[in-house]
Amino acid sequence: MINGTALWSKEIVGDMIKRKISDKTIDTYPNIPNNLYDILANTTSICPDKIGIVDNYNKEFSYSDILKMVDELSSYLHNIAGVKPRDHVALMLYNSIEFCISFLSICKLGAVTIPLPSKYKMGEIQSLAKKSDLQYIICDEHFYDWFHNFEQRGIKIIQCKSSKLYYGFSHLKIKGLTPVESLGGYEDTAIIMFTSGTTSQSKGVIIKNYNIMHAIVSYQRILGITDRDKTIIPIPIYHVTGLIALLGLFIHCRGTIYIHKVFDSNRVLTCIKENEITFIHASPTVFLLLLQKIDNFPSLPSLKNFACGSSNMPIEKLKKINEWLPSIQFHTIYGLTETSSPATIFPTDASTSKFVGSSGLPIPGTQFKIVDDESKELPSNNVGEVLVRGSVVLSGYYKMTTDALDKEGWLKTGDLGYFNNEGYLYIVDRKKDMINRGGEKIWSYEVENEIYKIPGVEEAAVVGIPDEIYGEVAAAAAVLASRSTLTEESIRNALVSKLAKFKIPKRILIVDEIPKTANTKTDKNAVRNLFK
Repeated sequence: MINGTALWSKEIVGDMIKRKISDKTIDTYPNIPNNLYDILANTTSICPDKIGIVDNYNKEFSYSDILKMVDELSSYLHNIAGVKPRDHVALMLYNSIEFCISFLSICKLGAVTIPLPSKYKMGEIQSLAKKSDLQYIICDEHFYDWFHNFEQRGIKIIQCKSSKLYYGFSHLKIKGLTPVESLGGYEDTAIIMFTSGTTSQSKGVIIKNYNIMHAIVSYQRILGITDRDKTIIPIPIYHVTGLIALLGLFIHCRGTIYIHKVFDSNRVLTCIKENEITFIHASPTVFLLLLQKIDNFPSLPSLKNFACGSSNMPIEKLKKINEWLPSIQFHTIYGLTETSSPATIFPTDASTSKFVGSSGLPIPGTQFKIVDDESKELPSNNVGEVLVRGSVVLSGYYKMTTDALDKEGWLKTGDLGYFNNEGYLYIVDRKKDMINRGGEKIWSYEVENEIYKIPGVEEAAVVGIPDEIYGEVAAAAAVLASRSTLTEESIRNALVSKLAKFKIPKRILIVDEIPKTANTKTDKNAVRNLFK
């Protein structure tokens, strides 16, 4: 077993404490607030006039502005709408100041936020909403018609109007109401977040306040985020990265957040340049898109830290980022919705480390182990399924029992990986995506990383497809750079000296784009369908 706390310096873990949580004890940090509203109140008491959020339309909000807006909306939700602790409140809002105010207001009231993905279609959203046992829905006016049938069943709908010119809740009678005290307890459920995938298969991850608080402080201590830092949320805010690793982290650190309604690589890079952004946390897809704009933005001196999680970051692209921005510390991260965002963090710059390709060290307060198909723990440098438990790991799924989480708190992640002798985690594939070619195992990430090394390849995805002789074989989809003359044959020939023969994709498709899920991960099921 790998103990995350033992891998970090005293500066990071020296004051950690044990704290009793329900029927278990966790390792965590001292003096952690109960909820995100309490963090906001503390930040405001220290720097009330500091700009905390700049919205999509460049409207600036100081921390005192934000606190006042949260106090007003939470009072309206409690006194007029009737929201109580543990009520389920869905948010169907775009990236906006209104999303932030709504989320923080729900945290203050001790109610449970159910973030609904604004990228989903109406049928998908209604399916998730039905599973959520909602009492309230706060939605953008664009989505109001989607919820008529819920309103008819007694679920209260609160509309957010267009926020381009005005505050989206200005039509509500929110002024002069009796203030509400902070009701969110340390052990209370703060979020139920549904995992990606088809809505029938998605699971509601129960995230407690203590999970969120521990994740935020871990990020702050390891990445060294301070009140001098600025970041952008250009990705959907409703994921754990947006809610916890950006919004929650920067409120805690008293930084400044720029919110973009939709992702646009030129706008992100222009914002970095003009506003001296210091920190970006995003998926590999976002960084690949930013890399395409190098010629227009050769220098971005304000940037200090990148953090990247959610899926495999190709080593070749890491090196290109280092060539572009050599002063950046690029921290690869491994995490899931079930770990409240971070499970491992690379402590230094991954691109220049001898451990490049690793997702880093387990964060303080977590334990990991690697097991085989019979659940037997494996020694270092042996590939098996990654299991994790600890202070950021969920306590359960909403209205669902599963063998993915055992009685001792061990979460089966579904990822395959190994630890080296120094405690660095390497993820090699999703368990369901591992390719079994006649008994020989092929890790898709290994093959993808070799394809990325071929000049002219912009993006790649490797999957298993059926084969009459071997059961399944590797196949690859590749996006080429403009003016590239690569072909299926030339890509395969370039791999001959790099990979064992059985690992070389039997089929290679040149495509315009790699299919993505709503949260920008490579959609391996959709990639497989390309070969049918």
